[in-house]
Amino acid sequence: MRQQNSVQLTDSSIKKHPDYDQHQMVAYREDKATGLRAFIAIHNQNLGPALGGCRMYPYSNKNNALTDVLRLSKGMTYKSAIAGLPLGGGKAVIIGNPRRDKSKELLLAMGNFIDSIQGSYISAEDSGTSVADLAIMGETTQWVSGIHSAHEFHGDPSPYTAMGTFEGIKAAVKHQLQHSDLAGISVAVQGVGNVGMHLTKLLTQAGARVYVADVNEDNLNEAKERFAATVVDKNKIHRLDVDVFAPCAMGGAINSTSIQEIRASIIAGAANNQLSKPDMAETARQLGILYAPDYVINAGGIIDIHHQQLGERNVDRVRKEVTAIGATLTSIFHRAKSTEMPTSVIADQMAEERFLARRQQTSIA
Repeated sequence: MRQQNSVQLTDSSIKKHPDYDQHQMVAYREDKATGLRAFIAIHNQNLGPALGGCRMYPYSNKNNALTDVLRLSKGMTYKSAIAGLPLGGGKAVIIGNPRRDKSKELLLAMGNFIDSIQGSYISAEDSGTSVADLAIMGETTQWVSGIHSAHEFHGDPSPYTAMGTFEGIKAAVKHQLQHSDLAGISVAVQGVGNVGMHLTKLLTQAGARVYVADVNEDNLNEAKERFAATVVDKNKIHRLDVDVFAPCAMGGAINSTSIQEIRASIIAGAANNQLSKPDMAETARQLGILYAPDYVINAGGIIDIHHQQLGERNVDRVRKEVTAIGATLTSIFHRAKSTEMPTSVIADQMAEERFLARRQQTSIA
């Protein structure tokens, strides 16, 4: 039998972590036989079971992985709440290079780890993992989603994440630039992986001029050949004189340095945790930049996963809910403008109104 070590981390050191936010559970597991080192974090289950992707990334150390899983799981709570889903927030991260360290045995071990949470956490694909990877995890746990063969994208939620982001960009452009469509609008897409590539397709079909950057040359070549996107240096993508900057890679793209270099008047992309610090949203506001809160604009994937989890495939209903992301953002933009507050603060308030109200109702009952 493989030696596995799974520990729920609730001691004072975890609670002192700057990104700890009354998380309901944080667990860590090592499996020496497969090399698995992973965290699962559940932030809040007031609205339902915690659902969130399983990310695999070569974190430099365990503390960086812990920081990511804490921030991502919290973001999932807010994302599900503002999207009107009966779900809580959770996330899993695997420490390792997905191109080099991933194996069937490691994925089966991760499935066992997920299974040990006994349904409190439901996993889906994320950066560094795929539908095929989740299917392997599904051999050792039933608590995975996004692997349904009948799905039009074979369970992959990325196209719906891109669709929601596309609707969000349209809403931001209409609010900030008074343009009713994207014809002639210039967009810099930072990261053209699964979501970024689908987004690039939608943008070019809508008549936008798209610039792309990525660490993967194959992705860049595909974006250039299929969609006539202009390839630019990954270190300069955020500095382009464009209408929209769309972060679609890893988090933290908006920091104290980059925010001063951004020439776009709109930040609207699919990446999670785009702000390195919460106060970056206020800095953006003061600079006249409209920021579309990340967990609002990128909620299309979780909406799709939720419907997959229900076992239903009403495509029209899924698309209608994903398209509504644009209307949600428009409400946030107007409310932020009238109150002179950052859009991220308004989004947080709206989400908290939903999942905190449910906790109060439960406690009264």
